[in-house]
Formats: sequence, C-alpha cells, structure tokens
Amino acid sequence: MISKGDQVAVLDEDQNGIVVAVNQTEVTIETEDGFLLKYQMRELLKIGDTSELKQAATLSSISAALLEKQSSAKRSFVKEKKSKKEEFVMEVDLHIEKLVPSFRGMSNHDILTLQVDTAKGQVEFAIRNKIPRIVFIHGVGEGILKLELDYMFARYPEVIFEDANYQKYGLGATQVYIKQNPNR
Repeated sequence: MISKGDQVAVLDEDQNGIVVAVNQTEVTIETEDGFLLKYQMRELLKIGDTSELKQAATLSSISAALLEKQSSAKRSFVKEKKSKKEEFVMEVDLHIEKLVPSFRGMSNHDILTLQVDTAKGQVEFAIRNKIPRIVFIHGVGEGILKLELDYMFARYPEVIFEDANYQKYGLGATQVYIKQNPNR
C-alpha cells in the first residue's frame, strides 16, 4: 500500500517522486523537479519496498494481465477498396478570384469568357490525359456561368455532366465524367 511520504516510481514513465496526497485510487506525487502530478494507484510502484515487487510478479497477476490484454478489442486492419472512379477527382474552382490575382477593371463578359475558357482547357486536358472525373466549382450566383458550362459540355460527345455531390460541394458545382475510349 502506498501512503503519504513514500518514494514512488511511475511504471510507464521515467518519473520518480514523493507521495504528497492519497485519495481513494488517485495519488499526487511531487517529482524530483518540484512538479505536482496525479496518477492512479496502479500506475505507481513504491521504491525500496521489495514486497510489492514480489507481489506484482506472482503468477496470478501475470495471467490476469495477459487475460486483460487478450480481452481488449482487436483492431481491424482490413483496407477498404475504393472503385477506380473514386480514386482521383480533379477539382477546378472557377471563381474569378481563384483564376487571376486581380480582376479589377475586367467586365462581366471578360470574366465569364475567362471562366469558360479555363473550363474548356481543363476538359480538354482531362480528355487527353484520360482523367475520368472533374468537378467544376462555379458557385450559385445568377446561373449564367452554369448555363455556359452546360452548353460547352454538351458539345463534347465523350462528356457526361451532372450536378456535383450536394453534401460536399453544395449547389454551385458540376461534375463531369469523361468516357474513356480505348481506341484512342
């Protein structure tokens, strides 16, 4: 039994100290550096008293510790398999502040043209590099950019498009699937 004034060592740490207070199962020790730390009674070992060490090494306590270790839930290391479509999603943010450092002085027409040209370039890049899926983040706004994108995507026979995942992107995103043609 540990009592006030005993010198103790912490089992799982390189820490020694003198017991300054004992409550039910909690023990407060003052370390050699002068810090007050709280530990559970079972985490401490009285220094200089070999009876406790002998008691800790009995066969029954070892088997109890092994039983406790076995009963703890084993973690599963089974890796989830993802489909190939979910492996890589190219995301393109078409908000003007993401495309140019400053859009001061640009007309709405210039901004829209830059956004549509960027989307067109990214679709063509994805087709060339066989990237199966792109998400274009365009925002909600008045819907003009979305209409222009829909018109542009419809001109590509290998492209299928739909609204992107609402939970992840909200209303302002369009997802584009690119049919892969093995004959190319």
